[in-house]
Amino acid sequence: MNCQLCQDNISHVDYKNTKFLRSYVTSQFKIGTSRRNGLCARHQRMIANAVKLARYMALMPYTRNQTVK
Repeated sequence: MNCQLCQDNISHVDYKNTKFLRSYVTSQFKIGTSRRNGLCARHQRMIANAVKLARYMALMPYTRNQTVK
């Protein structure tokens, strides 16, 4: 299975693009595994770091309980 980000030739993942990052986290806002996401190890690390930074900057919630109801 090929990495989608490698096919699209993406070399940088922006933490401010939360709509893009949302597709790589589960419904509980946990970071999905590389097998579930279909990413190579390099891009999985980029996604994980971007999600963590987005959480720290309060752009994404840490857990499902932090979302607005």
